[in-house]
Amino acid sequence: MLKLSKLADYGVVILATMARQQDKMMTATRVAELTTLPVPTVSKLLKRMAKVGLLNATRGAAGGYKLARPANEIPVATIIEAVDGPIKIAGCVGPHVEHCGHEHACAIFGRWEPINLAVNRAFNEVKLTDMIRSEDNTLEARFSAPSACASSVG
Repeated sequence: MLKLSKLADYGVVILATMARQQDKMMTATRVAELTTLPVPTVSKLLKRMAKVGLLNATRGAAGGYKLARPANEIPVATIIEAVDGPIKIAGCVGPHVEHCGHEHACAIFGRWEPINLAVNRAFNEVKLTDMIRSEDNTLEARFSAPSACASSVG
């Protein structure tokens, strides 16, 4: 099973929450309240995302965090990579190949690359705005084909 880490998932949740109030400066406490995530987890992720340039951080009484650029310019891949590092479906793909010690006998060593590229492309095509729920902006509307039920109605 290909699965994101909880922290990467939380990172997307946090930025999607902040994107709904794009121009507002938000504290870690406020983001934690809105997301119902623990303050230490939110603080850790906000700092990590500020470090890679996804967020602007301001210190002081009126300080906090806000998105560094518009949500429609932030690929989900960038958020995941900020938290977990490069998106890889197997250790033997990408620029930093991890050797497992069985490469000499592995029939598929390095063959995951086309799939890894497709997964990365998909995560890069989905922007933060696509992750925000609204009636007029749903992933179902953008990425899925019309269902059989919809075509038989009317």
